[in-house]
Amino acid sequence: MAGVTGRLVRGWCLRAVRSSLQVPAQLHMSKTAMGASQKDFESAVNQMKLLKKDPGNEVKLKLYAHYKQATEGPCNTPKPAVFDLINKAKWDAWNALGNLPKETARQNYVDLVSGLSSSSDSSSQVKPEADRKQAGYETLVMTSEDGITKIMLNRPTKMNALTTQMYQEIMLALEAASKDDSTITVLTGNGSYFSSGNDLTNFVISPDELEERARRGAILLRDFVGCFIDFPKPLVAVVNGPAVGISVTILRLFDLVYASDRATFHTPFSHLGQTPEACSSYTFPSLMGPAKAAEMLIFGKKLTAAEACARGLVTEVFPDSTFQKEVWTRLKAYSKLPRNALRISKQMIRNHEKEKLHAINAEESRILQERWQSDECMNAIMNFLSRKAKL
Repeated sequence: MAGVTGRLVRGWCLRAVRSSLQVPAQLHMSKTAMGASQKDFESAVNQMKLLKKDPGNEVKLKLYAHYKQATEGPCNTPKPAVFDLINKAKWDAWNALGNLPKETARQNYVDLVSGLSSSSDSSSQVKPEADRKQAGYETLVMTSEDGITKIMLNRPTKMNALTTQMYQEIMLALEAASKDDSTITVLTGNGSYFSSGNDLTNFVISPDELEERARRGAILLRDFVGCFIDFPKPLVAVVNGPAVGISVTILRLFDLVYASDRATFHTPFSHLGQTPEACSSYTFPSLMGPAKAAEMLIFGKKLTAAEACARGLVTEVFPDSTFQKEVWTRLKAYSKLPRNALRISKQMIRNHEKEKLHAINAEESRILQERWQSDECMNAIMNFLSRKAKL
C-alpha cells in the first residue's frame, strides 16, 4: 500500500517524541570539544522534555531528523517496511537530510526548539474545540458540534481514495468519537466523491515485499472493519457522491445511510482479482438476498442511489440540491435524543451478531491475504492501473 512520506499518524504522541529525543549517554560528546554549540543542543533537548504544547507531526519529524543527524550523522539504517508508518516516516525525514553536517543539524535543532518555546510562551489561548479535534489528522477533518461528531474523508483531489494512513486515521478518529460526549457519529466525504475505495497504488510493491505486505494489510483490514463492528454509538453514513469498494461494503455496519441522488455504489472485486470484505459476504445476502448480493459482489453491478435504497443498503435518498440541508437538519434533531438510550438500543441490536461478524471479518481478511499474493490479483490490478494511465 502507499506509504507515508514526511508525515506521522496521529497516534505518535508527544510523550513518545520526547523519549526518542533524549540523548543517550554514549552519544554525548565532550563540551570542550564541541563548545557552546553542543551545550545549546543539550539545553534544547531538555527544553523539549518540558514542552507542553504538541508541535504537530511535521515539526516532530523535523526535530527527530535533525536530532539523529546531529548525533549519528547521515541516515545509516535500513528503510522500514511501507506498512511501518511511523518508522518509515521518521526514516524518510532523516534520510532527506542527506550529508548535512552535524554542526548544521545541531544548530537547526536548536533553532526549531527555540521557535517552539517562544510560540508556546506567546500563545496561551486554548484552541476552539473544532480545531483541537482535527489537529493531527492529515487525511481527515474531524469536528464536533451540536451533539454530532463528524469525520470527513479529506482527499478530494484523489476522490477520497483510502491509503494506509487514511485507514489508520479513521480508526483513531472512531476511537476518539466513541469516547467523546457526542450523541451520534457521522462519516462523510469532502468533494464530489464519498470514497473511490482503496487507493490502488497501495498494491504497487516489489515481489520480495509481497508476503509481508499482504499479511500486514490483512491485519489492518481486519482491525479497521472491527472498529465499525464494535462502535458503540449510532453511526451514520452521509454518502455525498459515488462510493466504491470498501466504502460500499462497510455501509451495512452503519445504523443509517443517507445518500445523495447522485451517489452510486460499486463493488468491482472480481474485476481486480479480489473478494468481498467488511463482512459483506454475510451482510449483503442477508440484506438483499443471495442473487442480488451476487450481482453486486461477484459480478460488480453498479447501483444507483435509488437501486441501493430499494435493496436496503441505503436508508433514504435525497435530491443532491437539498441533500446537505435536509440530512443535517434531521441529524441535529436526532442528536437531541437521550444519548444513553440510543447507545443501549444500538448495543441490543448489534450484540446478537457481533461475535459472528468478527468471525466473518477474520475469514474474509484471511482470504484476501491469499488473493493479494496471487498472480491473478496482481495482474488484474496492474492491468487496471495501465488502462487508467492511458486515459
